[in-house]
Amino acid sequence: MDLYQKLLEVSRLFRIDYAYLGYETIQMGNVNHTYKVNFRMPDGTSKSFLVQNVNTYAFRNPVGLMENIDKVTEHIRAKKPGQLALHFHHTADRKTYVVDGQNFWRMTNYVPSVTYNSVTDLNIVRSAGKAFGEFQMDLADFDISELTQTIPGFHDTRQRYEKLLESVKQDKAGRAGEVREEIDYLLSVQDLACTLTDLQRAGELPLRVTHNDTKINNVLFNPVDNAAMIVIDLDTVMPGLMGHDFGDAIRFAANFVEEDCRETDKVGVNLEVFRAFAEGFLSMTAKTMTQKEVETLALSCFVLTAELATRFLADYLDGDLYFKINAPDHNLVRTRCQIALAKDMQKHLPQMEKIVRECVQAAR
Repeated sequence: MDLYQKLLEVSRLFRIDYAYLGYETIQMGNVNHTYKVNFRMPDGTSKSFLVQNVNTYAFRNPVGLMENIDKVTEHIRAKKPGQLALHFHHTADRKTYVVDGQNFWRMTNYVPSVTYNSVTDLNIVRSAGKAFGEFQMDLADFDISELTQTIPGFHDTRQRYEKLLESVKQDKAGRAGEVREEIDYLLSVQDLACTLTDLQRAGELPLRVTHNDTKINNVLFNPVDNAAMIVIDLDTVMPGLMGHDFGDAIRFAANFVEEDCRETDKVGVNLEVFRAFAEGFLSMTAKTMTQKEVETLALSCFVLTAELATRFLADYLDGDLYFKINAPDHNLVRTRCQIALAKDMQKHLPQMEKIVRECVQAAR
């Protein structure tokens, strides 16, 4: 069965019975495959839905993942009746997914919006920071024991380093010899990169319900006024640290270039973007933060950047099994870009810490 017919079949299983008009492929994210599926309503207007084929290599427990998403989205919807919120469609037997052989499908309404992979407008950055901060605060009273660890050890940086060393040793794709410099750098900063993991294990940083993939393109913005509308892509919602969400957002949004830029001399942390995001995020979260969270928030940006570099490099050494690639060396390019960013963050860490303190003080 071709994709055109498969998406129709999946839509019918999610009880969408309107006239089928076809689909468009949406380039969204590095892991799942996403399609905008279009229908004609009885009144002649069109309506679209997003159908995703979840990558079950990346997400080994997709049922647990969807249970997490269902609980979290319903918790937020209950707090905001009548407001725009994510909602996943159900099959006749009330499941939020369809399993079809090797494929694991899900469906949400399509929200007309714009997204950004890179932003220079500081108001948009600030708005994104506020949206991610609000997301955490909306779930501040959610019982984290109800959530499944959809990717165990997702931000366990010690574990990520162990995986990298295993990939280096096995060298499945025969590439280790060409990346010695990258391996050596990442090992040289291992203890600094593992700071958050070590503090959490020591009980010095509190677990919260976190998004864990706070790229700015996971916020939908109103196409008219660029106001943040909704946070999407909840696959990695699980217990985590506040710094995981803040650090990953900065890693993505405050880089002068995109995360797979080949020109590493152009890579660096944009402190204006850093401040704008911090202002938005901390306007929502500062009053609930512990002192240790404040002290490590700027460092979290370096931590998440170095951690992702280990993941890109391990995947490159394994033969590109996890992240989608568009060139044979795509994961290596990503690795080098993240390493360049991590090095620049190390240089600017005192300035970043000062900005965090100022934003916290202003918000409190």
